[in-house]
Amino acid sequence: MTEPAPSHPAEPRPLRLAVGCEFHVHAPAPTSAVLQVAPHESADSTLDAASWDTAAAHHQYIDRYGNRCERFELPEGLSHIVYRAQVSLTDHPDVVHLDAVEHAPADLPDELLHWVMPSRFCQPDELGAEAWSLFGDVAPGWSRVQAVCDFVHDHLAYVPGSSTTWTTSADAYRSRQGVCRDFAHLALTFCRALNIPARYVFGYIPDIGIDPPYDIMDYAAWFEAYLGGRWYTFDARLNTPRIGRVVVGRGRDAVDVAMITSFGALDLQGFWVQAEPLA
Repeated sequence: MTEPAPSHPAEPRPLRLAVGCEFHVHAPAPTSAVLQVAPHESADSTLDAASWDTAAAHHQYIDRYGNRCERFELPEGLSHIVYRAQVSLTDHPDVVHLDAVEHAPADLPDELLHWVMPSRFCQPDELGAEAWSLFGDVAPGWSRVQAVCDFVHDHLAYVPGSSTTWTTSADAYRSRQGVCRDFAHLALTFCRALNIPARYVFGYIPDIGIDPPYDIMDYAAWFEAYLGGRWYTFDARLNTPRIGRVVVGRGRDAVDVAMITSFGALDLQGFWVQAEPLA
């Protein structure tokens, strides 16, 4: 079926952002590591400029999901790594399409079944009964995914440091607290349990269109759900459309889109994140 087009505000205006990060890491011995901090290839944004400032050897590769990854060979001791980029996009907030339909499992393309399956941190098989009990009577489509976001937003308390790198969506559901990745993991787990393809997203969100006080700038996690033949952005933690999202990576869960993956001991001693409009 042909759906009506999603609604947008008036004519979009160009928006240019400065994004990037700075890391101080200590390695007790020479260590390989992968950083995912560079913007993803996207039709919605353009990478105008990018640079790395570090003494460590490194090179870029593109992973199976199209994410830009930087592979480092870090020497023993302290390493200082700085990444800077300029990105062009528009000042549109996240698209809201209330009429977006939900696809029956039999109608999903083969390549999308991957996004309904369990992954390391997301267990739709474990939380399937809860998902259908909570959302089975909600109208399929946009309303159902939004109901998932509303529930997760209210169910979890945002508590920095309340979860670890091993916390699963089921752990967060039972503890009722977490950080942004836990909100995303739980929401996309419920979506997958409802047979709605969902994928984890990691990136930058500038403080545009919101009132102060602002949180300390950090990376953010949200998710995308497949409805009406395309992917839409949803954010269970913030639970409101935002302007200027810059996607760094997409994957099954945080395993595929880790800020730093090290192949050996590595101590993150400090980091700083930037996401702000260019003058």
